[in-house]
Amino acid sequence: MENSHQKLHALMIAYPLQGHVIPSVHLAMKLASMGFTITFVNTQSIHHQLTKSHHHNDGPGAAEDIFAGARKSGLDIRYATVSDGFPLGFDRSLHHDQFMEGLLHVMSAHVDEFVGKLAASEPPVNCLIVDTFYVWSSMICEKYHLVNISFWTEPALVLTVYYHLDLLRINGHFGAIDNREDAIDYVPGVRSIQRKDLASYLQADNTGTVVHRIINEAFENVKKADVIICNTVQELEPDTLLALQKKQPVYAIGPVFPIGFAKSPVATSLWSESDCTEWLSARPSGSVLYISFGSYAHASKQDIWEIAYGLLLSEVSFIWVLRPDIVSSDESEPLPPGFRDQIKGIGLIVPWCCQIEVLSHSSIGGFLTHCGWNSILESIWCCVPIMCFPLLTDQYTNRKLVVDDWGIGINLRDEKSVTREEVSRKIRRLMIGGLADELRKKVREVRKALDSALGPNGSSEKNLNDFIDDVKVKITSNKQ
Repeated sequence: MENSHQKLHALMIAYPLQGHVIPSVHLAMKLASMGFTITFVNTQSIHHQLTKSHHHNDGPGAAEDIFAGARKSGLDIRYATVSDGFPLGFDRSLHHDQFMEGLLHVMSAHVDEFVGKLAASEPPVNCLIVDTFYVWSSMICEKYHLVNISFWTEPALVLTVYYHLDLLRINGHFGAIDNREDAIDYVPGVRSIQRKDLASYLQADNTGTVVHRIINEAFENVKKADVIICNTVQELEPDTLLALQKKQPVYAIGPVFPIGFAKSPVATSLWSESDCTEWLSARPSGSVLYISFGSYAHASKQDIWEIAYGLLLSEVSFIWVLRPDIVSSDESEPLPPGFRDQIKGIGLIVPWCCQIEVLSHSSIGGFLTHCGWNSILESIWCCVPIMCFPLLTDQYTNRKLVVDDWGIGINLRDEKSVTREEVSRKIRRLMIGGLADELRKKVREVRKALDSALGPNGSSEKNLNDFIDDVKVKITSNKQ
């Protein structure tokens, strides 16, 4: 059999949320650099946001194809868009449930049509890499004879709990009228986990929402995948990964970062980024607290106010990334009156920034985060201790890993709400004194695990190569 059949051409479709787009783009670049042809698909809405936020930098037309620069450097990445089922002007944040219904029921028809047209491409598409939360991947793969690769962008611990949802149901920890509150110690590969450390949807009393229907379908669907790849590191979650690997081929290939951890040549940000370098460079090493609550989750106005007043009390310098819609799309000023004037000289508030540029800066000494998985991996990479303020989804479980399992951070949210005194006290503990030194030491150790995993003989590098070999074998047997 001649080798031309072995040309790997993967169709990648990113899930239309910022935290999922980022690792998908970096994975596309990584695979293309290892000889894959990639056809990368964004939803039209995400594409529109990306190009809008980058136009002011590059002049009109520059960002129509976000991978143009990557192709110039010799990578075979083609780019396309597909409808998520809604018009561009539709406010997906405001009408969240309606948007999710569309992802569940409507988007697959657009994808199906797109893959049908792509069937004639050269080299032919032979595998599909899509986010685990898409419920239709096995249907598309069966129809077009593609190898089905599920890309999980969160820790393996979250994957395995969702994967064993049936066990949680049987044992009365999820979906019961009166859920059990004791520790969960029967999930394979998980020693023990508290209910408060489960993803927010698994702590919910109402389990009939559209998100729950997506979770139910997605985690039945993932069991049909040929391969699962995870944006995590074997050494950070060894037992959990081992237990999953008994069920299906699972490869830990993380952290999936841009080459050299530099700002990516591909547009991945949905908002215009402010440059904070000059401000940061005027501050002493390790003295600035970086605060960001991610791209998606909302916080209550009360919490934002308490954090704001707590910052003033702590007298610590800070950069705070505050999305205009952090409270909601129709609340224009989340901060207390006069706060912006009070912080002149000690604090900087920006709507969005390039997070890896800020975290890599020597003046950053701590990160107050919602605990999105990308943020945690980036923080570890930059050896920055973490203060956890989870808001949604996997962020509660990620907090458990950071604080309880790895000891590289502290909790801000112990109760339902926070007080300014607690915020101030904990910021000082994170940034100054004995505990701060201890956390920095711990985070440097975890950083070493990431470092060696990505090294020439590291686990992630080896797993990536094994994954590619595995896919080649599956493509060959698909053809017969």
